[in-house]
Amino acid sequence: VQLQASGGGLVQAGGSLRLSCAASGRTFSSYAMGWFRQAPGKEREFVAAISRSGSSTYYTNSVKGRFTISRDNAKNTVYLQMISLKPEDTSDYYCAGKTSTCLSCPSGYDYWGQGTLVTVSS
Repeated sequence: VQLQASGGGLVQAGGSLRLSCAASGRTFSSYAMGWFRQAPGKEREFVAAISRSGSSTYYTNSVKGRFTISRDNAKNTVYLQMISLKPEDTSDYYCAGKTSTCLSCPSGYDYWGQGTLVTVSS
């Protein structure tokens, strides 16, 4: 499966953005999906994951209550709604897919999209 992330941009602190990740192929619903981010000079960080059906989600603590991951299997798309953005959320954001069903496991992702840059100004 090929993944294409979009929706990044420049936003002021406290603002909102919604990232999208469009997947090619007809097996999108076979994959759990995740969002990761990587700030300059830092390691890649897990952000959120969603189950194949969309019924279960998992978040890293720093984004709980501010970010919401969702998916539309009919549109082969996964989303990351971000509110109350902070300057420390500034990163390249990546979507990824895996066949494993472990949402709390940051490893095991087989497919990766390119990054979309989110910049939060103070």
